[in-house]
Amino acid sequence: MRAANEPTAPVLRGPLAAVLVNGPSMAPTLRHGDALLVRVGGRPVRPGDVVLAVFRSRPELLVVKRAVRAQDGGWWVRGDNDLVTDDSRAYGVADVRGRVVARYWPRPGRVRGGQG
Repeated sequence: MRAANEPTAPVLRGPLAAVLVNGPSMAPTLRHGDALLVRVGGRPVRPGDVVLAVFRSRPELLVVKRAVRAQDGGWWVRGDNDLVTDDSRAYGVADVRGRVVARYWPRPGRVRGGQG
């Protein structure tokens, strides 16, 4: 049980939510500044899905990671960048809040840092 003054991650409302990637932990799949569309509910999470999650040990931290395996009623999640360890290796099991269904910015297929 959490204390009344303990911070918690924001509650997602509706079937879809927009989130921004902050940091390099999901590179090269996702990069800092990418805008994502997250589906709340829908089909169950499967290993390999990119998800929006909250670590039980860090309830104020909302993260985008890859679901690896179901564990202890939650999920073991990891970033795609093995050099960054701000995932279940550091914080343990996470509870999934939604599943990433699309990156909408920058537009898919656009070359980063290029013209046009």
